This record gives sequence, structure tokens and C-alpha cells, in this order.
Amino acid sequence: MKESFRHLEQNKVIDLIGLGNAIVDIIVNIEDEFLEINNLEKGSMNLINSDESQKLLENCKVIKQISGGSSANTVVCLAELGNEVQFIGRVKNDKYGNFFSADIKKSKTIFNTPPTFKGASTAHSIILITPDAQRTMCTYLGASVEFEPKDINFSEIKDSKYLYLEGYLWDSKLAKNAFLQAAEIAKLSNTKIILSLSDSFCVDRHRESFLGLIDNFVDIVFCNESEVLSLFQKEKLEICQSDLSSLCELVVVTKGHEGSLIINKKGLEVIQSIPKGEVIDTTGAGDIYAGGFIHGLINNYSLTRCGEIGSICAGHIVTQLGSRSNIDLKELIRHA
Repeated sequence: MKESFRHLEQNKVIDLIGLGNAIVDIIVNIEDEFLEINNLEKGSMNLINSDESQKLLENCKVIKQISGGSSANTVVCLAELGNEVQFIGRVKNDKYGNFFSADIKKSKTIFNTPPTFKGASTAHSIILITPDAQRTMCTYLGASVEFEPKDINFSEIKDSKYLYLEGYLWDSKLAKNAFLQAAEIAKLSNTKIILSLSDSFCVDRHRESFLGLIDNFVDIVFCNESEVLSLFQKEKLEICQSDLSSLCELVVVTKGHEGSLIINKKGLEVIQSIPKGEVIDTTGAGDIYAGGFIHGLINNYSLTRCGEIGSICAGHIVTQLGSRSNIDLKELIRHA
């Protein structure tokens, strides 16, 4: 698609603000036997409590820790590509909260949300990587689901070209309220609103309210194939095109190694995946694709080029452990 998707306010000082769960990703290499012993289904996402988290960590070796969460991954990718971005998420003043704050700031992402001193501890996700590069996640949501309107500086949203919202926040009533207030401010301020559907089970839980949210506020949706099928309750992606083209101004569907689809009212374009090496860890691939794509939007590139940048970033990130690039993403795109 040769046309670009233009934000309306060129003079806004922030390129994008992302709202989401502030989670420390704890990456662990394991054998399949570990999953069997702990009754975990490979590839699943499991919500756990703090005691269960401690028990799992006692029996495995931590390889890497990263300031993660879906929205945070996308925002950091944008920061590493040279954009002026901010992340808003809730952490506690504890070991993981202090790590999250320091780590995300290394990317030059703005993170000003004050830590809490009461309530649940900072969220963290144990990402278990098996030799076949599949990831199984055990997540303690902790303080992240206590996210509420007072955690947001709404005046900053007015100064942002894009507001990026993570669907996982819809599971919390407090966070949902903050989410909606942020969307209302963004709409009144000509800030384009982007929604990531996050997870097919999340869509199952909130299908009707997600559709209402998109209809009232959202300009761009990022999703994967399973999330599309859940949203429209259909069995094949091919029969969802008319639904997708009328959903909002722009929909981007990621399909893993099969590439991605860019869909608007003018039609559909297939973007091929761009492998950059052997797949080691798929953690955050969709988030990083979104970061690359939005980088193109911020710079008013054609939609085709946006998709290519997303594919380049995602194709690289799966060749290493974790969702933070170990090379300069700007150089990667420049020479692609």
C-alpha cells in the first residue's frame, strides 16, 4: 500500500505514549521435563500467585531479566528506533519495581509513573524457553492490575501523536476506567489511538466491549490470527476480511512466519516475513513488529514500508533471548 497513515498534529512533542502492564520478564531455559513436572502446557500463558512464582524460580536458573509487558516492549522498540516515547504502568517500590524503572529508562523511554508503597508487589513473568524455542509463561500480575486513573498524567496524552493501549488492561476494572479516560482525552486532542488485542483469551472475555471500544475510539488495531477469529467468532481468517476492513481505519494482523496483513477500506496487502536467522525465542515478536510498524507511521512512511520495518524487527528479535534487541535496530533497518 503506497499510501501512508498520517497523524493529524505534526507539532506534538511526544511521538507515542503506551499504557500497559509493567512486568519484569524473567527468562529461563528449561527442558520439556520441567513443564511436565510442574503440570504446564507448552506454549500456554498461566496466571500464578507470588508463592507459585517463588517455587518455580527455586527450581530453575534465570538467564536474563527485562522490563517487559506487551505495551512496554513496543514502546522500548520505538525508543531504540529514535522516537520520543513514554510508558505508563504501575510498579511497587520493591526489587522488581526498581529494576523495571531503571531498565526501561536505559532505552531512553520516559517512565515517570511514581511507584506505590502499599499493596501487591511488582508484576513479573517467568518465561520458560524449551529447546524448540517455544515459550511458556507463568505470570504474577501483582501491582500492574491495580493501575488506575491517578497513575496517568492526562495532560501528557494531549501532547502525544499516538496513544498505544494494551488489551490486557481490560481485565481490571480500575485499569479499564483509566484506559477509557485516556482514550477520551486522546480523541478530544486529535491523538491517534492504537489498540493491541493482546491475547485470544483476553478477546474471548471482552469481545463485545472490545468491539464497542474500537467503534468509539480506536483508529488502529494490532492483532494476530487467533485474536481475529475470537473477535468475530469465525473459523477461518479468509472469511474475516470484510469484518476487518470495516473495523476501523487500519488493522494489522500478524501471522508469525507467514508474515502479516495490512487491511483498510481500500483493500488488503500481504507483507512477507523477513527471517534474520535461526529462531531461538518468540517472546515479544508481535510487540516488536508493532514497534517497527508504528515507527513507520510516525515518520509517515507508506503502509508497505511500515509492514516491512515491522517484519525486519520481528525477524531479528526471535533470533535472540528476550524482547530487547542486542544490536542497533536503526542500523538493522538502514541496511535491510
